[in-house]
Amino acid sequence: MREVFEGAGARGFLHARDVDGDRETCLDADEPVVLASVFKIAVLLEYALQAAAGELARTERLTVTAADKDGGIGTSGCADDVSLTLRDLAHFMMTMSDNAATDVLLRRVGLDRVHATLARLGLRRTRLIGGCAELFAQVEAELGTVELDGMPRELIEPLAVRDPARTTSGTPREITTLLARIWRDEAGPAEACAEVRAVMGRQIWPHRLASGFGDEVRVSGKTGTLWGVRNEAGVVEYPDGGRYAVAVFLRTDKLGGRDPAADAVIGRAARLAVDRLRGP
Repeated sequence: MREVFEGAGARGFLHARDVDGDRETCLDADEPVVLASVFKIAVLLEYALQAAAGELARTERLTVTAADKDGGIGTSGCADDVSLTLRDLAHFMMTMSDNAATDVLLRRVGLDRVHATLARLGLRRTRLIGGCAELFAQVEAELGTVELDGMPRELIEPLAVRDPARTTSGTPREITTLLARIWRDEAGPAEACAEVRAVMGRQIWPHRLASGFGDEVRVSGKTGTLWGVRNEAGVVEYPDGGRYAVAVFLRTDKLGGRDPAADAVIGRAARLAVDRLRGP
């Protein structure tokens, strides 16, 4: 597995587990890693828990304004204010990793409530410093900008947002634990867990985790990307009923936006891990 990652110019951290059994395979699964947008799984779960409990209405509408936008995809790149229901904010947050939708939804459910749910589930090494705005604020505080194209790597490499001790972080094992509990209806009421599974199953990105599996395998995942950080965590489900939670986190040599070799190795490593779990 190390050779697979090194061949793509990356340091890899991986944990894979049988959702319905005890088998696991891993590589540095208890090392702290930068979550990047993988943290949105926890936000989605908290939204679903509060919706199932009747603490909020899925059809409640909130507005994404210019103050929330970072110029990215989804509502983050819209020219005008966008009003969406909470369930549609959750949809945009997870399917395309919309940062503005994430921050608006996180404000509604509360960062303290997210942390309380993680603590209840025993995930005490997973922590959020805030939403997407807080992650980019770390970069702007250090460099005065978040536009890093052409910036020397000696300025990018020491950024706090790349250091799990100083930013939103967790471990591969804790992320697969979270996923397995969601898929087994143990993270909360069955209604909430089912909603999380349904939303995660609509992710639009096929180039990382899903690239390792055929069309007959259902893949529900969440990517995460920062400078020199490429991740995906999710659950792969086979037609025979086998279900496997997989989390792959990479530290890559390349610090820019595109790194197809690293993207592809996430799928390849996940497939190797799942094949091992499904083997004798």
